[in-house]
Amino acid sequence: MLCSSSTRFLSLRSVGLASFLVSKQSSFNSKQTLLQSFHNSTVPLVSRSINRTGNSRSVFSSLRLDHTMAAPSEPKSVHDFTVKDARGNDVDLSIYKGKALLIVNVASQCGLTNSNYTELTQLYQKYKDQGLEILAFPCNQFGSQEPGTNEQIMEFACTRFKAEYPIFDKVDVNGNNAAPIYKFLKSSKGGLFGDGIKWNFSKFLVDKDGNVVDRYAPTTSPLSIEKDVKKLLGVA
Repeated sequence: MLCSSSTRFLSLRSVGLASFLVSKQSSFNSKQTLLQSFHNSTVPLVSRSINRTGNSRSVFSSLRLDHTMAAPSEPKSVHDFTVKDARGNDVDLSIYKGKALLIVNVASQCGLTNSNYTELTQLYQKYKDQGLEILAFPCNQFGSQEPGTNEQIMEFACTRFKAEYPIFDKVDVNGNNAAPIYKFLKSSKGGLFGDGIKWNFSKFLVDKDGNVVDRYAPTTSPLSIEKDVKKLLGVA
């Protein structure tokens, strides 16, 4: 038989042990809840690392607990791009699904301007109802032959050559600042002497699924590729 003081001491120990266990369980539950709240989220962490000399340094990292973050997908077709029109509005090129596209870098003061703009208009008028779209991208990289503003370029093309097809924002087609759509076009169809665009009025023919199927030199006239356009459109 235990004496009353010993019994009281053991009771106190039992109460203390029970409180300790309850505290530990509560702490464990809190940690579990905290970990659950971190799940599926990116949590910035600051950890301290101690080197062998006893000095500490901060190590910043970002922890992804669920490992489900997907890398951005690579564009598979022209339809995956968004570009700016001449007024600065976004244009999702997926609106041209089901259309054959002729994409051209244009200029207003080039020796090829008159013949190309004239034939582009003729080609468009002939096949626009069958599903042809011409996308014109002004570019000033070749001899500075497209120096005007977007408004001036549109007025020139629409007034002088009756261009009814869309004219987009002025872009670079070569170099580090080349428009993403042109990087894709060039990687899809290289030129005879490398991927770079050689001059104004280089042309890319794109099928109804957004795949680049052919590329033409600046000196290739639009009407000379009519047979390729008809083939994509299924026109006899």
